[in-house]
Amino acid sequence: MHVPMAGNSLRSRGLPRLPCACANLRRAARAVTQLYDAALRGSGVRMTQFSLLQFLAMAGQPITQGTLGDLLAIDSTTLSRTLKPLEQAKWIRRGSGEDGRKRHLELTNAGRRVLQRATPAWERVQRRLREGLGQRHWEALGELTTTAAETAGRL
Repeated sequence: MHVPMAGNSLRSRGLPRLPCACANLRRAARAVTQLYDAALRGSGVRMTQFSLLQFLAMAGQPITQGTLGDLLAIDSTTLSRTLKPLEQAKWIRRGSGEDGRKRHLELTNAGRRVLQRATPAWERVQRRLREGLGQRHWEALGELTTTAAETAGRL
């Protein structure tokens, strides 16, 4: 596959479809993350942090770090690195499980306030992206990315 590398000519024709599914997904994830980070900038939280706070709120109960990593397809090192500032800010807390070996994570009241403060900006960028994609592509995106994650997890 030949892709011309003159910067402006590439942009004027749109992005090329890459031959690798992983490269296409990662490029899309980076572009969308940049959009959400820009929208959330004033809230003091990044999209990676927001999504973890949002997921812990959705869980409604303490969840193990391993389960959180599995459900979000985040390796333990990356997840630990992302959770550390949330714990330091007291937005989440760790507690011991029944047998003392497993550590459970839960959202604190401070974390709920941060999430509540950032949610309107998140809702606005969600709406903008949904409108930009159109409802059909928006729904297809959710279905396709979930199916891709499930398939990759099985393989």
